[in-house]
Amino acid sequence: MLEKEFSRDSPLPLYYQICQILRGELAQGNYPLGSSLPSESELIKRFQVSRTTVRKALDELALEGLIHRAQGRGTFVLGFRIEQELTALTGFVEDMLELGYRPSARVVKVEQTLAEGHVAKMLDLAPGAPVTYIERIRLANDEPISFDVTWLPQALGDRVAKENLALYPIYSLLEDKIGVLLDRATYQIESALAMDEVARVLEIEPGSPIFLIERTAYSIEGKPVDYEKLHYRGDRIRFSMMLNRKRPPWRLEALAPNRSSAPAAPGDRPRSDPAAPIRERGQTYER
Repeated sequence: MLEKEFSRDSPLPLYYQICQILRGELAQGNYPLGSSLPSESELIKRFQVSRTTVRKALDELALEGLIHRAQGRGTFVLGFRIEQELTALTGFVEDMLELGYRPSARVVKVEQTLAEGHVAKMLDLAPGAPVTYIERIRLANDEPISFDVTWLPQALGDRVAKENLALYPIYSLLEDKIGVLLDRATYQIESALAMDEVARVLEIEPGSPIFLIERTAYSIEGKPVDYEKLHYRGDRIRFSMMLNRKRPPWRLEALAPNRSSAPAAPGDRPRSDPAAPIRERGQTYER
């Protein structure tokens, strides 16, 4: 029996529909890491399509890094990769639910501490001001995706710390429980290597590639209320965004070579150096 999502009447290509269905099943954990996908023959029978169509769908998944195709051995699951759009200020739970994953969290640490230089600067606090420090492991379909470290001004942090942070996301607590509406955030994204502690909680090898994101969220009053360092597994996340074109103030002609600096033609006498010697009838005269 064919899936409800698969339709020959759809304007979407058949291979693309198959790819979407298999991608969803991978995300839902139907095929554990390292396990085999159904064979080409099984997929042909399941979807009632040609071998070429099935192979094109599998090729797409392989290009996305979700599966590995080994000739003569089969197709093996490498794991799912979440594609997250950076087009608006959203939290982990919102993103995962939107993408069809099952989000959860493990709280590692909640404590009161003092804001050191960089943290104080990001939260617009005096150095040494009291803050709430929170560590959480964020999971999608029970697999660790991100290790989040959060600092909050004490007045807000005390109230957040009393809540069930394994269940409720901080952004939702700030807005729906505490009444602090968020307006915008600054992002700084860089590649990094997982240190021992980060690797341990994310269940990856030390030195594995990760995305390190520094994010500061601001209230609608313009005050920084939440500073975070997010450590995303490099093998489980891909960020995408749509950017508007920003044209430069100059036009193409500005890049054209200046005529006065164009290379001299063979036989031309250089005119720019008054000290250059003059050659006449085999003699050399200094200017």
